[in-house]
Amino acid sequence: MSKEKRFLITDQNNQYNVLFKKKLRKKALDQNQQKSSKEANSKEENLENLIVSSSPHVFSNTTTTKIMRDVIIALIPASIAAVVLFGLKALMLILVCIATSVFCEWGFQKICKQKTTIGDLSAIVTGLLLALNLPASVLWWQAVIGSIVAIVVVKGIFGGIGKNFANPAITARIVMLLAFGTTVGASVFPRFVDATTSATPLAILKMDYGFLPEIWQMLVGMRGGAIGETCAIALIIGGIYLLVRKVITWHTPVIYILGVFIFSLLFKGFDVEFAIYQVLSGGLLIGAIFMATDYTTSPSRPIGKIIFAIGCAFITVVIRLWGNYPEGVSFSILFMNILNPFIDRIKIKKPLGGVKA
Repeated sequence: MSKEKRFLITDQNNQYNVLFKKKLRKKALDQNQQKSSKEANSKEENLENLIVSSSPHVFSNTTTTKIMRDVIIALIPASIAAVVLFGLKALMLILVCIATSVFCEWGFQKICKQKTTIGDLSAIVTGLLLALNLPASVLWWQAVIGSIVAIVVVKGIFGGIGKNFANPAITARIVMLLAFGTTVGASVFPRFVDATTSATPLAILKMDYGFLPEIWQMLVGMRGGAIGETCAIALIIGGIYLLVRKVITWHTPVIYILGVFIFSLLFKGFDVEFAIYQVLSGGLLIGAIFMATDYTTSPSRPIGKIIFAIGCAFITVVIRLWGNYPEGVSFSILFMNILNPFIDRIKIKKPLGGVKA
């Protein structure tokens, strides 16, 4: 083969190779473009499915309705004890407070064109707690006014559940005590107790005069007081139920009760019997277990709960020993409710990359 022919064949082969490589490059570019296009479309779909929302981003099956249902169940023993000890007056008081609370929440939300939330059972809990914190001497119309204050003034006006600054039942009881002191502050005793020669344990402790009930009588409710605060055993059973169901933690109720015991010892010359009666008297148990543990108006972190409980215990004992009223649980919880936003900021964790406020 001549030299010119060999050169021509070689040149043709080179041209074929160049064209083949161009085709390969084009094919590769087309495949890369298709791949990139698919990835871009996939990213756009993922972005469309991405839900942007504020914290918290951790959720559970726990709902307000479930929590309130557990609280109602925990209050059943105390409610039964109230009816057994104080009769139909206690039952009427419970029914009036619950019915008024539910109606007021429904009516207020209808008037304000808000979503009706009576199904979450929170109004029932508020009404039941208010009733159990009142003596059987309270008149039905006074109970209605107290329920209106709890639901409309303390809860509704501030935005509803989760936005109230103080416990509605506690605040309503204090308003009723100031407005209807004769009935709300009256010494009412169970049907099985001779009230003619008796005074409430707190009054006897404050005056240092009279005969105190036996410890077993304090445990089963054979002493004067509000219809739901007298039977210590019923309240303790309810508290254990809430702890088992993990509705509350031990920090607030245990520290509160223990704090009252310790402060009573310190302020009364280490009189153990006096300290025990201080724990079992008044509304300490119902306040520590059911009122001071309110999610909205109490700290959310353990350190805050401990500080909150110590403050409640200290104020309770100070009012009981040196205040004008023999009982200080309601006032102490209300005062600590007001301080709660500041307590919750103690030792708060700084977010990663955040600046300290």
